Amino acid sequence: MAHPLLNSFRAGKPALGAWLTLPGLFHARTVAQASPHLSWVMIDCEHGLVPLNPGAAESVAAIHGIDKGNGPSALIRIPATGVSGSTSWQIKYALDAGARGVLVPMVSTVEKAKELVSDSLFPPDGRRGFGSPFTHGNWGMTVPEYVKAANKNIVVMIQIENKEGVDNVEQLANVDGIDVLFIGPYDLSASLGFQLPSPDPHPEVEKVIQRILKVSHEAGKKCAIFCTSGAQAAKRVSEGFDMINVTTDTGAMSEAIAAHMEAAAVKL
Repeated sequence: MAHPLLNSFRAGKPALGAWLTLPGLFHARTVAQASPHLSWVMIDCEHGLVPLNPGAAESVAAIHGIDKGNGPSALIRIPATGVSGSTSWQIKYALDAGARGVLVPMVSTVEKAKELVSDSLFPPDGRRGFGSPFTHGNWGMTVPEYVKAANKNIVVMIQIENKEGVDNVEQLANVDGIDVLFIGPYDLSASLGFQLPSPDPHPEVEKVIQRILKVSHEAGKKCAIFCTSGAQAAKRVSEGFDMINVTTDTGAMSEAIAAHMEAAAVKL
């Protein structure tokens, strides 16, 4: 079973990833094959155009199918936020799709965080049901092997991206079963009353980001952050973040096309 993200966590190394916002098997495969430094790919079903079912499942299969099953860890951000009541069935869909981990946006209370953990784990640790005929194959396992291994290998992530989440960050970081506190700088900035990052967050938001990083590590949890460029991501690596998004599919594609067009048009 390949799980580069979890392998990086266990080795104490930063895990670099990319954000997938567009659907399609070949698109997902192309992104996943783009770099040997890619530990994970986040399939964004919240703000991206990938439907949770069956779109995300097809993207997961495409990612895990490359390099003889040794591709990056495919992760899914579900559409429902922590302030809604729809997270339970969406976590089920994401994990049944074979995702190595699930990210839930805007989680701000301990009660919700505990609920998400329970929905992500099989009994006796949680309340996740079993029934998909596809999940174990996506992990390269038999059904008994998957049921035995899932609870120890699924990465449960919550996004800290509003004021209530910041106010409760110490308690959230200490919820058993939460593996990663993932900082969303854009919604976090808006929630705290500041402009969106352009490209970096406001200095006051940056103070909050550094506090979340510190609290996460003090609780023995990993801390992740969304970046939009390699240079920005390298800075976060040097600061000690464990999981860093480097770019998005649409961003990288647009930037590459623009750069190549500029180079081609230099003498026009």
